[in-house]
Amino acid sequence: MTIQENLKKIALNIPSSTTLVAVSKTKPNAAIEEAYAAGQRVFGENKIQEMVAKSEGLPKDIEWHMIGHLQRNKVKYIAPFVALIHGVDSFSTLKEIDKQAKKNNRVIKCLLQAKIAEEESKFGLSFEEIDSILNSDSYKELKNIAIVGLMGMASFTDNKEQVKAEFNSLKTFFDTTKLTTLSMGMSGDYPLAIEQGSTMVRVGSAIFGGRL
Repeated sequence: MTIQENLKKIALNIPSSTTLVAVSKTKPNAAIEEAYAAGQRVFGENKIQEMVAKSEGLPKDIEWHMIGHLQRNKVKYIAPFVALIHGVDSFSTLKEIDKQAKKNNRVIKCLLQAKIAEEESKFGLSFEEIDSILNSDSYKELKNIAIVGLMGMASFTDNKEQVKAEFNSLKTFFDTTKLTTLSMGMSGDYPLAIEQGSTMVRVGSAIFGGRL
Protein backbone atom coordinates (compact mmCIF):
# COMPACT_ATOMS: atom_id res chain seq x y z
CA MET A 1 0.00 0.00 0.00
CA THR A 2 1.09 3.57 -0.63
CA ILE A 3 1.60 6.15 2.10
CA GLN A 4 -1.63 7.84 1.00
CA GLU A 5 -3.53 4.54 1.24
CA ASN A 6 -2.06 3.85 4.66
CA LEU A 7 -3.14 7.28 5.91
CA LYS A 8 -6.68 6.72 4.63
CA LYS A 9 -6.84 3.35 6.39
CA ILE A 10 -5.61 4.81 9.69
CA ALA A 11 -8.08 7.70 9.40
CA LEU A 12 -10.91 5.17 9.47
CA ASN A 13 -9.65 3.83 12.81
CA ILE A 14 -9.19 7.05 14.75
CA PRO A 15 -11.81 9.62 15.77
CA SER A 16 -11.61 13.11 14.34
CA SER A 17 -10.80 14.41 17.82
CA THR A 18 -7.56 12.36 17.91
CA THR A 19 -4.42 13.97 16.48
CA LEU A 20 -2.31 11.73 14.25
CA VAL A 21 1.42 12.38 14.49
CA ALA A 22 3.15 10.80 11.50
CA VAL A 23 6.48 9.56 12.84
CA SER A 24 8.87 10.36 10.02
CA LYS A 25 12.18 9.58 11.72
CA THR A 26 14.73 8.03 9.35
CA LYS A 27 12.40 8.67 6.40
CA PRO A 28 13.47 10.78 3.40
CA ASN A 29 11.83 14.08 2.55
CA ALA A 30 10.14 12.44 -0.43
CA ALA A 31 8.14 10.18 1.90
CA ILE A 32 7.11 13.15 4.05
CA GLU A 33 6.13 15.07 0.91
CA GLU A 34 3.91 12.16 -0.15
CA ALA A 35 2.17 12.18 3.25
CA TYR A 36 1.90 15.98 3.06
CA ALA A 37 0.26 15.73 -0.36
CA ALA A 38 -2.29 13.37 1.20
CA GLY A 39 -3.18 16.04 3.76
CA GLN A 40 -0.95 15.11 6.71
CA ARG A 41 0.50 18.15 8.49
CA VAL A 42 1.81 16.86 11.85
CA PHE A 43 5.12 14.99 11.82
CA GLY A 44 7.26 13.60 14.63
CA GLU A 45 11.04 13.27 14.77
CA ASN A 46 13.27 11.84 17.50
CA LYS A 47 16.62 13.37 16.52
CA ILE A 48 17.27 17.11 16.68
CA GLN A 49 19.71 17.28 13.75
CA GLU A 50 17.36 15.34 11.48
CA MET A 51 14.37 17.48 12.42
CA VAL A 52 16.25 20.72 11.79
CA ALA A 53 17.48 19.54 8.38
CA LYS A 54 14.03 18.37 7.32
CA SER A 55 12.30 21.52 8.51
CA GLU A 56 14.55 23.62 6.29
CA GLY A 57 13.67 21.71 3.14
CA LEU A 58 9.96 21.05 3.58
CA PRO A 59 6.76 23.19 3.60
CA LYS A 60 6.64 25.77 6.39
CA ASP A 61 3.11 24.88 7.52
CA ILE A 62 4.28 21.47 8.79
CA GLU A 63 3.80 21.10 12.55
CA TRP A 64 6.95 19.47 13.92
CA HIS A 65 6.78 17.40 17.11
CA MET A 66 9.89 16.31 19.02
CA ILE A 67 9.04 12.80 20.19
CA GLY A 68 12.45 11.46 21.27
CA HIS A 69 14.37 11.90 24.50
CA LEU A 70 15.49 15.53 24.56
CA GLN A 71 18.98 16.56 25.63
CA ARG A 72 18.98 19.99 27.25
CA ASN A 73 22.01 21.24 25.33
CA LYS A 74 20.18 20.70 22.00
CA VAL A 75 16.91 22.48 22.81
CA LYS A 76 18.22 25.71 21.23
CA TYR A 77 18.28 24.15 17.76
CA ILE A 78 14.54 23.41 17.66
CA ALA A 79 13.28 26.28 19.81
CA PRO A 80 12.62 28.58 16.81
CA PHE A 81 10.07 26.27 15.19
CA VAL A 82 9.06 23.14 17.17
CA ALA A 83 5.29 22.95 17.80
CA LEU A 84 5.21 20.39 20.62
CA ILE A 85 7.83 18.57 22.70
CA HIS A 86 6.50 15.19 23.82
CA GLY A 87 9.00 13.63 26.17
CA VAL A 88 9.84 16.14 28.91
CA ASP A 89 10.95 14.11 31.90
CA SER A 90 12.65 16.61 34.22
CA PHE A 91 12.10 20.10 35.55
CA SER A 92 15.59 21.11 34.45
CA THR A 93 14.61 20.33 30.85
CA LEU A 94 11.48 22.46 31.24
CA LYS A 95 13.64 25.36 32.45
CA GLU A 96 15.92 25.06 29.42
CA ILE A 97 12.94 24.95 27.02
CA ASP A 98 11.56 28.06 28.71
CA LYS A 99 14.93 29.82 28.40
CA GLN A 100 15.28 29.03 24.69
CA ALA A 101 11.63 29.83 23.96
CA LYS A 102 12.09 33.24 25.55
CA LYS A 103 15.09 33.93 23.30
CA ASN A 104 12.85 33.21 20.31
CA ASN A 105 9.90 35.20 21.68
CA ARG A 106 7.75 32.07 21.70
CA VAL A 107 5.70 29.93 24.06
CA ILE A 108 6.54 26.27 23.43
CA LYS A 109 3.98 23.59 24.22
CA CYS A 110 5.20 20.54 26.14
CA LEU A 111 3.99 17.16 27.34
CA LEU A 112 5.33 15.63 30.53
CA GLN A 113 6.37 12.02 30.02
CA ALA A 114 4.92 9.62 32.56
CA LYS A 115 6.61 6.29 33.22
CA ILE A 116 3.87 3.70 32.88
CA ALA A 117 5.83 0.76 31.43
CA GLU A 118 7.50 -1.90 33.56
CA GLU A 119 10.62 -1.79 31.39
CA GLU A 120 13.58 -0.11 33.03
CA SER A 121 14.74 1.39 29.73
CA LYS A 122 11.75 3.73 29.45
CA PHE A 123 12.18 7.34 30.57
CA GLY A 124 9.52 9.15 32.51
CA LEU A 125 8.23 10.76 35.68
CA SER A 126 6.08 9.17 38.36
CA PHE A 127 2.57 10.52 38.81
CA GLU A 128 3.71 12.05 42.11
CA GLU A 129 6.57 13.88 40.36
CA ILE A 130 4.20 15.20 37.69
CA ASP A 131 1.81 16.45 40.35
CA SER A 132 4.68 18.13 42.14
CA ILE A 133 5.81 19.96 38.98
CA LEU A 134 2.30 21.10 37.99
CA ASN A 135 1.61 22.51 41.44
CA SER A 136 5.00 24.09 42.04
CA ASP A 137 5.65 27.82 42.19
CA SER A 138 8.80 27.20 40.13
CA TYR A 139 6.72 25.94 37.21
CA LYS A 140 4.32 28.87 37.47
CA GLU A 141 7.26 31.24 37.08
CA LEU A 142 8.08 29.81 33.63
CA LYS A 143 6.27 32.08 31.17
CA ASN A 144 7.52 30.72 27.83
CA ILE A 145 6.34 27.13 28.10
CA ALA A 146 2.88 25.62 28.35
CA ILE A 147 2.43 22.10 29.68
CA VAL A 148 -0.63 21.02 27.72
CA GLY A 149 -0.67 17.31 28.44
CA LEU A 150 0.97 14.02 29.25
CA MET A 151 2.70 11.35 27.20
CA GLY A 152 3.27 7.70 28.03
CA MET A 153 4.68 4.61 26.34
CA ALA A 154 3.38 1.17 27.25
CA SER A 155 5.57 -1.89 27.68
CA PHE A 156 6.75 -3.58 24.49
CA THR A 157 4.81 -6.81 24.94
CA ASP A 158 2.20 -8.97 23.22
CA ASN A 159 0.18 -8.96 26.47
CA LYS A 160 -2.68 -6.68 25.46
CA GLU A 161 -4.17 -6.69 28.93
CA GLN A 162 -0.94 -5.32 30.37
CA VAL A 163 -0.75 -2.61 27.70
CA LYS A 164 -4.41 -1.76 28.29
CA ALA A 165 -3.84 -1.51 32.05
CA GLU A 166 -0.82 0.77 31.58
CA PHE A 167 -2.74 3.09 29.26
CA ASN A 168 -5.70 3.08 31.65
CA SER A 169 -3.50 4.05 34.59
CA LEU A 170 -2.26 7.11 32.69
CA LYS A 171 -5.77 8.09 31.55
CA THR A 172 -7.04 7.81 35.13
CA PHE A 173 -4.27 10.10 36.36
CA PHE A 174 -4.69 12.45 33.38
CA ASP A 175 -8.34 12.92 34.35
CA THR A 176 -7.24 14.37 37.70
CA THR A 177 -5.37 17.18 35.92
CA LYS A 178 -6.65 20.14 33.92
CA LEU A 179 -4.52 19.20 30.91
CA THR A 180 -6.00 18.70 27.45
CA THR A 181 -3.67 16.39 25.50
CA LEU A 182 -2.99 12.72 26.22
CA SER A 183 -0.38 11.28 23.87
CA MET A 184 -0.20 7.50 23.98
CA GLY A 185 -0.24 4.79 21.35
CA MET A 186 2.07 3.89 18.46
CA SER A 187 1.79 1.74 15.33
CA GLY A 188 1.43 -1.50 17.28
CA ASP A 189 -0.97 -0.37 19.99
CA TYR A 190 -2.71 2.85 18.97
CA PRO A 191 -6.22 1.25 18.70
CA LEU A 192 -5.89 0.13 22.33
CA ALA A 193 -4.64 3.57 23.33
CA ILE A 194 -7.61 5.26 21.66
CA GLU A 195 -9.97 2.87 23.46
CA GLN A 196 -8.41 4.03 26.72
CA GLY A 197 -8.85 7.72 25.90
CA SER A 198 -5.76 8.83 24.00
CA THR A 199 -6.17 12.15 22.16
CA MET A 200 -2.90 11.89 20.21
CA VAL A 201 -1.20 8.87 18.61
CA ARG A 202 2.31 8.57 17.15
CA VAL A 203 2.30 6.29 14.11
CA GLY A 204 5.34 5.55 11.97
CA SER A 205 5.68 2.12 10.38
CA ALA A 206 1.92 1.78 9.74
CA ILE A 207 2.21 4.88 7.53
CA PHE A 208 5.71 4.76 6.05
CA GLY A 209 6.60 1.07 6.34
CA GLY A 210 9.60 -0.31 8.25
CA ARG A 211 12.74 1.63 9.04
CA LEU A 212 15.22 2.22 6.26
